[in-house]
Amino acid sequence: MEMRNVYLAVMTQQSLARPLDGDIADPHDSTRSVATAAQEKRPAAWGAVLSMALCVAVLIASEFLPVSLLTPIAGDLGVTEGQTGQAISISGVFAVLTSLFISNITRGMDRRLVVICFSAVLILSGIIVTLAPNYAVLMVGRALLGVAIGGFWSMSTAIVMRLVPEESVPRGLAMLNAGNAVAATISAPLGSLLGNYIGWRGTFFAVVPLALLALVWQWISLPPLPSREKEKPPNVFRLLARPQVALGMASVMMLFMGQFALFTYLRPFMETVTDVSISTLSLLLLLMGLSGVAGTYAVSHLLRIRLFSILAAIPFVMAIIATGLVLFGTSPSVTAVLLMGWGFFGTAAPVGWGTWLSRYMANDAEAGGGLQVATIQLAITIGASAGGALFDAAGWWVTFAFAAALLLTSSLFAIVAWRSATRI
Repeated sequence: MEMRNVYLAVMTQQSLARPLDGDIADPHDSTRSVATAAQEKRPAAWGAVLSMALCVAVLIASEFLPVSLLTPIAGDLGVTEGQTGQAISISGVFAVLTSLFISNITRGMDRRLVVICFSAVLILSGIIVTLAPNYAVLMVGRALLGVAIGGFWSMSTAIVMRLVPEESVPRGLAMLNAGNAVAATISAPLGSLLGNYIGWRGTFFAVVPLALLALVWQWISLPPLPSREKEKPPNVFRLLARPQVALGMASVMMLFMGQFALFTYLRPFMETVTDVSISTLSLLLLLMGLSGVAGTYAVSHLLRIRLFSILAAIPFVMAIIATGLVLFGTSPSVTAVLLMGWGFFGTAAPVGWGTWLSRYMANDAEAGGGLQVATIQLAITIGASAGGALFDAAGWWVTFAFAAALLLTSSLFAIVAWRSATRI
């Protein structure tokens, strides 16, 4: 958090030119001028960042495991597949609620302890789901998973800012999102594979040892991170009174609505329009995920010199890709190239907005992280729901065109935020 303070102090002393892309301080961060020498002298804790990346991978894998296990879970617990599908929805709801209020609830607590507690909640969730005797207990376990997801993600940017130097924050965030990309890519097919051999309960329990490893690794590698909140943190909704924050969150909302309005329905699109086999479909999804890992690292380097231009370019390129799928979706080869581009840019987007948060909300990074997580979760829910309604009522191409329009709107909001920043 205060690495940004050090950075600005050094920049001022060296009388360097104004950074590119309007990369300047948020005027509401009045304590930026107070630099901490102790923070400067602390070595980069990359082991701690990697331990958090492992936890992210386990969180995301746990969140999406039910996608490939709906039928056996429903049969075992005696409920419908639709009811079982709510196990994903309830984790999203609790993630939103937790992200909005966790900064106030944990005020004054060492952030190292808070992160470790969320990892413990993740382990508890996996055990409860594994042993769930009925649907109600299953939902309790999934609700706890939502608490872990919302709390961990909302604090992740603020903690990375304290673990590595300011110029390395994009790289640290890229590591977290690489774990996200890998888990999102393999969770569904791996869950289906394991479910055939060890059952759905065994599959859910398989993530518990990984979560335990992440917890032990965090315990060993995370340095003490005492809370820096001397006063009650700001209400997350009041942050929206700042034009830069409101514009940024609007862009984030449109970005993730557009992304998931399309991404959620890629499988039926590829099965019916591109007409590929299940094995080819799985390969394309794997390539898209691997492209996402590459995209996070590529963008993390560019963010050192560019910010808003990248934030505006990513949804713009994704809108072009969505349009390309509408025009050339019947061609497997063209679709493969477009999906790799979708993974490359789409997975990199959170790295960009995490970097934006670290620069423009440095002293409110935890509250800002909570607001950003809540915005993303809400956008995913609205985008997937609206996309599904259009997919059923008007056809796939209307859904994809709708996604392209949302992504273009996200790009426009990012451009306006860019112009707003240059006027500060």
